Amino acid sequence: MSPTEARPPLRVALVQFKPTKADVAGNVQAVCDIVGAHADQTDLIVFPETALSGYFLEGGVAEAALTVEQLIDMLGPPPAGGPDVVIGFYERWRRRLHNSAVYLGAEEGAWAVRHVHRKMFLPTYGVFDEARFVETGAELRAFDTRFGRVGMLICEEMWHSLPATILALGGAELLVVVSASPARDFTAGSGGCPANLERWEQIAPGAAREHGVFVVVAQLVGSEGGKLFPGGSIACGPDGGVLARGPLLDEAITIASLDASSIDRARVVSPLLSDLEQMLPHLQRSLDATRPGVMALDVTDDSAAEGDPAQPISALVGRGPIPTDDAALKNPAELELDLELVERTLVEFIREEVRRRRRFERVVVGVSGGVDSAVSLYLACRALGAEHVHGFRLPYRTSSDESLEHAAMVLDATGAEARTIEISDPIDRYVEQYEPDISPLRKGNLMARLRAVILFDQSARLSALPLGTGNKSERLLGYFTWHADDSPPINPLGDLFKTQVWALARHLGVPDVIIEKPATADLVKGVTDEDEIGVSYHDADPILNAMVRGYGPEELLRVGFDAEAVEVVWRRLQSTHWKRELPTVAVLSSSAIGEFYLRPVDY
Repeated sequence: MSPTEARPPLRVALVQFKPTKADVAGNVQAVCDIVGAHADQTDLIVFPETALSGYFLEGGVAEAALTVEQLIDMLGPPPAGGPDVVIGFYERWRRRLHNSAVYLGAEEGAWAVRHVHRKMFLPTYGVFDEARFVETGAELRAFDTRFGRVGMLICEEMWHSLPATILALGGAELLVVVSASPARDFTAGSGGCPANLERWEQIAPGAAREHGVFVVVAQLVGSEGGKLFPGGSIACGPDGGVLARGPLLDEAITIASLDASSIDRARVVSPLLSDLEQMLPHLQRSLDATRPGVMALDVTDDSAAEGDPAQPISALVGRGPIPTDDAALKNPAELELDLELVERTLVEFIREEVRRRRRFERVVVGVSGGVDSAVSLYLACRALGAEHVHGFRLPYRTSSDESLEHAAMVLDATGAEARTIEISDPIDRYVEQYEPDISPLRKGNLMARLRAVILFDQSARLSALPLGTGNKSERLLGYFTWHADDSPPINPLGDLFKTQVWALARHLGVPDVIIEKPATADLVKGVTDEDEIGVSYHDADPILNAMVRGYGPEELLRVGFDAEAVEVVWRRLQSTHWKRELPTVAVLSSSAIGEFYLRPVDY
């Protein structure tokens, strides 16, 4: 083909794939079905990271891992005239386990392995624990395909600038990125997507524009044990423009047309890759000098001759005043949510965890008349349909009439199946016969636990899953009854502070009378949450938010938080870690459950 002839565009399909957890055979079949259905529409189909098993497998990685040869055998022959395929999967290679991506060329009725990339950057922080279960890759290079020169990266590798640069310097004109990036941080003003996906919206166009290459990112979707993958796959041209974008939260196949001539135009306008190639020898010497044990470059700094420099110190310290009032900490932006996106995400979470992962059709919810249970009820009805949601009022004789009225109000408003079961007689009989001197605290805990017992029994009767209603503030403050409020297996509100639940309730249309009344567990007559905790949620939430992000009490006092409130929150937070964990088991073997034998809840 002469330089003046038009080059047909490359059609790339980005598959937002929702694998069935650990069902490798079933997921391979789904891959085959998609490839077959789109064989005549695409040149390259890209499936996301760990598409054959799901991402959060923990110790199950060894059971799901395949060799490339096993994968090719399971795929069977490619369809006639079919596309090339990129698949992210857990790989078994040389008796080691890797998080890998394979590029398979469809050639002469068989799959040909063009390249296998093994993930080098293994996130091991926050929700991630990859380095515990897979080995680190040790090679990064571009490679040739029948469509041109390509490079592959896996998820976090794209968050570092150097891997993409190396592939571009290696001649790759298309960077294929497979990713499983759990959604997190749904702050207002984030552009309608979670913050991590917003970061992808910056990274992919930035790398494409810097190097004058195409960048395509295929994202996983679905919920795995409460971690939601939001989708939002993206394809970018060499000028940084977005060519195609996948939807949020849904399975989808997004096709982008990559016109190679746009690379020539982009590199004329912005020849950054050429500049980098010219400076590479000098940068290489500087890079070598950063390695431990390598003598630093001998660089003369003429400015040092003008006077004696100040004595250098090892930390970054200036001469500005120490801040004494930080408004950003007192009114943190991260507590302000994109409520529409949060609603959509939690509805998807309930639908995914109840029906897809746990294989239930309905849920049971304890409806107290408070805002938390109301929000859980509203979300469940929107996710599953009101006819599949069973709301239970479980009053004790001292429960306030207002609580019963408000519970009935939200049950009527949502159309959920409603039932009332009195717990007064069994509680009173136990107390009168066995514990006549029971304290109000113990009696309140007894009521909370009996309600949980009844909900679980009703869930068995209805073949339904109990749905939790506890919020993040209560969980961090330890303000809940262990193995009662926290016992349901899924909880849509557990990562929302109380003030965020109030905001979500307004967004969902929960009646104002429920939102605006003082929060109370209604276990002891006339006692509110603030009475028992010692601080209001409006005061506690900014403090909790700062503490879980790494700020200590001294820093919070310095910026002007109330000393008593900080002390109360810190003491409660530090003394209740045990309530947020499963029972502590004495470890006596090398196969202790949850210590050595590790499988995710949805495995």
